[in-house]
Amino acid sequence: MDPSPLRGLPNMNSLLEHPLLRREERGRVKVAAQKLLDKLRSEVLSGRLDRVPSAEDCALLVLEELKRKGKPSLRGVVNATGIVLHTNLGRAPLGQELYDLAREVYSGYSSLEYDIETGTRGSRYAHVEGLICALTGAEAAMVVNNNAAAVFLMLTALAEGKQVAISRGELVEIGGSFRIPDIMARSGASLTEVGTTNRTRLPDYEAAVHRGAELLMKVHTSNYEIVGFTESVSVAELAALARREGKPLLYDMGSCFLFDPKLPWLPECKTARAGIEAGADVISFSGDKLLGSAQAGILAGRRELLEAMKKHPLSRMLRPDKLTLQALEAALAIYQYPEEAMKRIPVLRMLSVPQEELLDRAAALVLKLSDLRPDWEILVRKIMDETGGGALPNVSLPGYAAGIVPRGRSVEALEEELRRSDVPVIGRLHRGELLLSVRTLLPGDEERIASAIAGLPD
Repeated sequence: MDPSPLRGLPNMNSLLEHPLLRREERGRVKVAAQKLLDKLRSEVLSGRLDRVPSAEDCALLVLEELKRKGKPSLRGVVNATGIVLHTNLGRAPLGQELYDLAREVYSGYSSLEYDIETGTRGSRYAHVEGLICALTGAEAAMVVNNNAAAVFLMLTALAEGKQVAISRGELVEIGGSFRIPDIMARSGASLTEVGTTNRTRLPDYEAAVHRGAELLMKVHTSNYEIVGFTESVSVAELAALARREGKPLLYDMGSCFLFDPKLPWLPECKTARAGIEAGADVISFSGDKLLGSAQAGILAGRRELLEAMKKHPLSRMLRPDKLTLQALEAALAIYQYPEEAMKRIPVLRMLSVPQEELLDRAAALVLKLSDLRPDWEILVRKIMDETGGGALPNVSLPGYAAGIVPRGRSVEALEEELRRSDVPVIGRLHRGELLLSVRTLLPGDEERIASAIAGLPD
């Protein structure tokens, strides 16, 4: 084979010593350069390459590859979608304050299972159990790595080999094909369906108990609502039946608040304390949704039932790590003071920010971006934001955004360019515009957006 077509390719040495690459780590340059040279040789020999790139071009390609590989796959982004609990973007942001409180635990050793007062082995649940009990009114509590795990542990530890009565309208499926009937089957519990999809009454549960049901379960339909000709049984009504029959009532709340934030667009507020006060023997709920902390599943309720779950072999498999516990403890400590929590927990702050403030922030963002791109159409848009995360279905939040129509590129191309910027900016396309909602922007995000747009080619 005639090697002459390959003679124009730079050799490895010329790339390693190239001025553009001298400051880069030599081992990384060698790997990236070898990959590039192999690709170019293949394209030259197959006739797919019209022009052999120069050493300068190759050095730039190696630099681009090093930059691409230097970026972690999991990294921070700017959430300008207006979806507060965006499942794909990590749900609840901790914010700088909660991160700073947890940084000491993140970076070194910790008292995870060590009692500093006695100098003996401690329980990892002790860091948060007292706070959870104080905030919910429960006798005991524990934490696992998410609410799906909490439901599975609750059923496995308390209902294995037993019949559990649950309304057909509450046999939900959430993200990742997590289905209540499947989880119940894998836990060893036996499902007893009561009522119909749209209407379930108290006598339906009573009949199930008389047929042998040993536990009652209620599941909040976090991702959907059944409307129209409907009827359901409240937690308080189920709890009264459970007490009369001597059966435990389990209540998967999905996502809930720890106090009523009194949001004008939310007529009814579901709190963990309300679940306990209504008579549920055990409740479960997420730590990374409306609570606004780290991903966790929280279980709270009667002491003997919690002890049974703590002693179950599954609890070790599902236990949270030190980072989760520290972030959760920091958030729960703030929750002791509701007025402070509304300002210091990012999710609560985003859900409760006044309309006037959102409008002012959107106008300021539009002005900032218009200065950078005076030939673009950039206007304040009134929009509807979302809570997201399967927390409050069919509840929209009135908000404001910067609506952008660029010149010299399509709005789809702009969305992709911002998404691929050094700090990815994630917005949403709507009716020919790219909308950047200000509700979900964290401190400094406006500057990050401006930097991303300023860095785009004309």
